[in-house]
Amino acid sequence: MRAADIADDLTDVLVTEEQIAAKLEELAAQVAHDYEGKDLLLVGVLKGAVMVMADFSRALPMLVPIDWMAVSSYGTGTRSSGVVQIRKDLDTDLHGKHVLIIEDIIDSGLTLSWLLENFASRGAASVEVLALLRKPDAMKVHVECRYVGFDIPSDFVVGYGLDYAEKYRNLRDVAVLAPHVYS
Repeated sequence: MRAADIADDLTDVLVTEEQIAAKLEELAAQVAHDYEGKDLLLVGVLKGAVMVMADFSRALPMLVPIDWMAVSSYGTGTRSSGVVQIRKDLDTDLHGKHVLIIEDIIDSGLTLSWLLENFASRGAASVEVLALLRKPDAMKVHVECRYVGFDIPSDFVVGYGLDYAEKYRNLRDVAVLAPHVYS
């Protein structure tokens, strides 16, 4: 796919690569302060959080282990089904750890709500969330998110890890996907 074709698939750039980098630096400084001296574990939610995890963890001024979990509630659609399936579980025992879930986006909140309960039941000392993006108007359940990068409208967005049918993840900005692509 050529750059011109990709541009035709997008309507608005909501957050630029530069804005993302600056926000992740800011959030990393806050997290480092908040978790100083604590046994912190970063847990990324695959696949969307890969870009956020990579850039956020490199911005953190402290050594911290990383683990990954793959869950799905979307399939190939544009809306969460609300049914969470574990595709890859954690390799780390959460007992006594301060877990910071790294998310690309909070949409309905259903998957994240499930993850918070699941991790708490595994004996984590605390479980908090860092999300680059949040869609307040799309949330179906309230999810406490301690660190939020940007609140965005309920449009379907792609880029910086976010996909539609496994495409567009590698775009550097977060942009609205044109309805003609998925309708």
